[in-house]
Amino acid sequence: MAAPVSKEKIGSTIHLDPELRKELIKGLDSINMTLNSYFTLAAKQFVIQGKVPFEIKTATKVEHVTFNEKTRKAIVRSFAEEGLLPNTAETFDNTDDAMKELFHD
Repeated sequence: MAAPVSKEKIGSTIHLDPELRKELIKGLDSINMTLNSYFTLAAKQFVIQGKVPFEIKTATKVEHVTFNEKTRKAIVRSFAEEGLLPNTAETFDNTDDAMKELFHD
């Protein structure tokens, strides 16, 4: 005869980074799952499987990225449009002055 299963639950506290918690809740909401049900599921699967029930991955570390000229200009332009870089571009009242500046005449 199997032992009776207890329905009593003991409270636990989990400390999460606020941003991680926010992202986790958003993802879990999309699959109609609560934080409590997620951690309960993970705990039960750990007990059943005897291991962490998912693959643990590390974020890829990027040492250095080199952009081509077109990409670099697009990034700089978007930063300027967002106000992250000062806009130091000259403005011109006529095309002659603009062409002189463009061709350094």
